[in-house]
Amino acid sequence: MSFRLMAACLLLAASSACGVEDPGKEVVGQVVVRVFHATDGDPKAAGDKAKPLAQAAVDKIRKEEHLKFAHYSGLGVDTKPLYRSYENWAQPLGGSDEVMVRFEAQSKPAGGSARLGLELWLSRKKVLKTDAEISADKPLYVLGPAWRGGRLLISVALAPKPKGGS
Repeated sequence: MSFRLMAACLLLAASSACGVEDPGKEVVGQVVVRVFHATDGDPKAAGDKAKPLAQAAVDKIRKEEHLKFAHYSGLGVDTKPLYRSYENWAQPLGGSDEVMVRFEAQSKPAGGSARLGLELWLSRKKVLKTDAEISADKPLYVLGPAWRGGRLLISVALAPKPKGGS
């Protein structure tokens, strides 16, 4: 009799555990990682896949004291979910591991911003680890290494909330 009781308890426990959602996997926002080529030289050196930026984006970057270059080109973008308790990775250069950003929430987004733990990886080497507060309006910019007569520039921001969203 006790064997049947134990088997029933195990079956009940297993079935109830299957229906439980992991609260750490709750998506609390979206993170957008962009890579730019910034140069005072020829912008064509960035290659055929580089796209010129809209003037509004250029003006936003130039507000930062150390990021004033003559030309900016977009090289890639990746948008990934921000989980409540899990890390995630963005690969803005089309799945290449040359530029990767690891991020995890340190707080739930509030007031349009969130505090994140961030790591920047270049060519499979961690080159930066920091905690930063980011928002859609105020991205974190990282001036990267020299590349093709300019510098790589990495931007990490929260994705803007959809209009009419909560």
